[in-house]
Amino acid sequence: MEDIKKRRRFGDRKDGVLLRDLDPMHFIVPLLYPNRCDNEAFISERIDLTNANIYLEKRNREQPEYVYNLFQLIVTAALKTITLRPKMNRFVANKNLYQRNDVSAAFVIKKYFNDQGAEGLAFLHAEDSDTLDSVHEKIRRQIYTYRNEGEDDSSTKSMDLFNKMPRFLSKFLVAIIRFLDRHGWVPKSLIATDPYYSSVVLTNLGSIQLHSGYHHLTNWGTNSLFIIVGEKKPRPFYDAEGNVTMKDSVDLGLTVDERIADGYYYSKTVRLLKKLLECPELLETPLSEEVEY
Repeated sequence: MEDIKKRRRFGDRKDGVLLRDLDPMHFIVPLLYPNRCDNEAFISERIDLTNANIYLEKRNREQPEYVYNLFQLIVTAALKTITLRPKMNRFVANKNLYQRNDVSAAFVIKKYFNDQGAEGLAFLHAEDSDTLDSVHEKIRRQIYTYRNEGEDDSSTKSMDLFNKMPRFLSKFLVAIIRFLDRHGWVPKSLIATDPYYSSVVLTNLGSIQLHSGYHHLTNWGTNSLFIIVGEKKPRPFYDAEGNVTMKDSVDLGLTVDERIADGYYYSKTVRLLKKLLECPELLETPLSEEVEY
């Protein structure tokens, strides 16, 4: 990160480097289609959980105190995929294409599973050396802090501050902040845990017995990838001869900003994500370690 700051040039942002050597298509598309919500592409993928179930059972026999679960595998796989497929860590802001300076993931934490249960925001910054074990620990710390110590994250505190202002004043300040957002000038204290400033936002709908599906991106922030995790359940899988086998599986729904890469790049990215989840031992290697897929 320090090297990136030292090399910052005119046009770069504090959270990303302006991509100057682009092909004509990726240069012109953000100018023609400046809004992220107008450039969404949705990808659905089904993951066979046979190996993941065996792997999780084995890991949890060894360390039962804070169990490893499917969501932690998916978060780690997403971070490793983005690390190895860096175009997935790009974003468009103010009609320019940037490469994000770090890899991060965000998701919502539900304090209690009831209608009145408050929600907080978890934000993980990844290092190239991270593995499933270190990501597991980062998630554990954030969930424990929110659920047991009652501390709101910084972005939630900021939203609460606006909520307590007179409405005309909050609207005026938000208009200023949206201008700052376009240029990458929003104070870090306001967006430190804002999920829409992360590399990937994940939502675990399976934890509340919902199916995977589409989720929109936003024109606020810099997030270009959203992953929805659906309900884990047995589903039919067919072999080359048409024989069917029921296997435990999970459906993932990925929404991407189609301006950051092309279809071939997305196809290989999803193939890597699927490989990591169906061979979870690979998640024990550092995020930056290459994988054959």
